[in-house]
Amino acid sequence: MTEQSHNRKQHSEEQPTSGSRRRGDVLENAILSAAWEELAETGYSRLTMEAVAARAKTNKTAVYRRWPNKAKLIVAALMKHVPKPSFETPDTGSLREDVLTFLAGFIKPMQMIGAETIHGLMVEFHGDELHANMTLPPRSEDPLSKAMMNILRNAEKRGEVKLAELAERVITLPIDLVRLELLTTHTPLTDEAVIEIVDVIFLPLVRKLNMDR
Repeated sequence: MTEQSHNRKQHSEEQPTSGSRRRGDVLENAILSAAWEELAETGYSRLTMEAVAARAKTNKTAVYRRWPNKAKLIVAALMKHVPKPSFETPDTGSLREDVLTFLAGFIKPMQMIGAETIHGLMVEFHGDELHANMTLPPRSEDPLSKAMMNILRNAEKRGEVKLAELAERVITLPIDLVRLELLTTHTPLTDEAVIEIVDVIFLPLVRKLNMDR
């Protein structure tokens, strides 16, 4: 195949059925929007690359050229359409409310994604790729750990805790438990589960450690 005929073939793959040719970011955004809409309507397990291409009014080759499989396409669509988790440190005047507010900002995007999609993505990512996506940075560099440290510093200023009495693992316990739940169940936590982590596990431990020393 000559370069000229190859280019004609590529352009025909990317031409919408309704008319004008789309390229670059315009076509990519159309595909990602189609993937997001298809995910909402059919769910992850029934979504196909062919259906996304049809909804985007393009050829499936144009989709595969950018994303070699469904998992990578859906991750890209989620990154575009789902709000990013908030790493900001709340300061409500209460340690309990600060931690609950922070965790809510972290898990709400996962709740929007839903259990089926999370489970599907966890199953379809493999080997080194899964390890790379799941490997966490050191606590000193982790934005979630840094935010929890800031929450405890604010609580110390209010006289709620003595930070020196708390080990690093205790400070990051709420987010560690959220991550563990996600990795073991492949489902986002419910609001009730988050409250349980804070009220039944984290706060009693923090108070006990501050009383014992």
